[in-house]
Order: sequence, then C-alpha cells, then structure tokens
Amino acid sequence: MDARKGIFAGDNPFEISQRWLDEAALAEINDPNAIALSTVDESGMPNARMVLLKEIEADAFVFYTNYTSAKAQELDRAGKAAFVMHWKSLRRQVRVRGLITKEDGPKADAYYRSRSLKSRLGAWASDQSKPLSSRAALMAEVAKVTARQGTDPDRPPFWGGYRIAPLEIEFWADGEFRLHDRFVWRRLDERTNWTITRLNP
Repeated sequence: MDARKGIFAGDNPFEISQRWLDEAALAEINDPNAIALSTVDESGMPNARMVLLKEIEADAFVFYTNYTSAKAQELDRAGKAAFVMHWKSLRRQVRVRGLITKEDGPKADAYYRSRSLKSRLGAWASDQSKPLSSRAALMAEVAKVTARQGTDPDRPPFWGGYRIAPLEIEFWADGEFRLHDRFVWRRLDERTNWTITRLNP
C-alpha cells in the first residue's frame, strides 16, 4: 500500500479524527461535530438521525441523549451502531462502526452541568420520541420543571451518554473526477491492532 500522507498521515485513528474535527471547526458554519447516527430496531429496520458528537476519547467517540428515546432503546438492544461525520466545506468524511456502552457516571454529570440552564431543564421536560399533543404542552412542561428543579438541576436519571468503541473507521476525502481517497482502519476487537487498507473510490 502506498504511504498515507498529508491529511491521512498518522498512526492513531482517534488522533486523525480529532485533527479533522478541529479543522472542520474552523470551516463549518454550524455544528462541525454533527454526526448522522445509525441504529436498527428490533425488526432490523434501520434508523438514522443527527446528533452532536461531544468528545473523541483515546479509544472511543462519545455523545449524549435521553435513555428512553428510540435511539437509546435501539442502542441498548443491539449494542452496536454506526455514524458518519461529513464536512461539506472540507469535502471529507469519517465513517465509524462499533460497539456501544453507556457513559452514565461523573463524565456525564460534568457534561450535563456544562450545558445552558434552558438545555438542562429541557432534558427534564422532554419525553423524547414519545407522542406530543402540542408545542404549548411541551412549554407548559418546561415551566413545571423549572419551578420544580430550580436553577441548578441535577442530571436526570434517564439522560446520559453513549460511547462507541469502533471496530472500523474510514477516512474519506474528495478527489478530482470522483477519484476519492479512502483509507479504512479495521480490527477484530478493542484489544487487537488495526489493519489499514486503501479502498477504491
């Protein structure tokens, strides 16, 4: 395989991912950390939605959500997920497939406290993915929660993080005449070494 150079250089896919995300933060107008998260329901029907990636750890990717939501139930049931980060301004994307675990401890508490007060109260008020009679009903629930929780609410017990430990990461960059550059990193489990393969566009 020819040497990986330039934007693809590096021996650690998490460091490459962070570098690309840092570059995107300077170029994307909105939400450079947005990912399209894919799950499957109990029948195998796929689902996809945009969520915000909140951290790239040394060995995983972390995001947060309501544990009673459809996505959380599908994550818990399957224990697996995939996502893609796409930056139109950079003409690059990162694709990830891996195993799911919950982040339900001090790190989740710290991230929750870092959110704006209205977002923290909103997490309490929203019964995510469940039917809602009207916008007015949601705002009424926000008002109730605000009166009950005050100005320093604790993290809801039904809200927290998920960590994706990848078994596959693909780095993709746009090429002239649709001849894109693609490198996929694969491993059998979290303890084995990565193999790196250049793919056809």
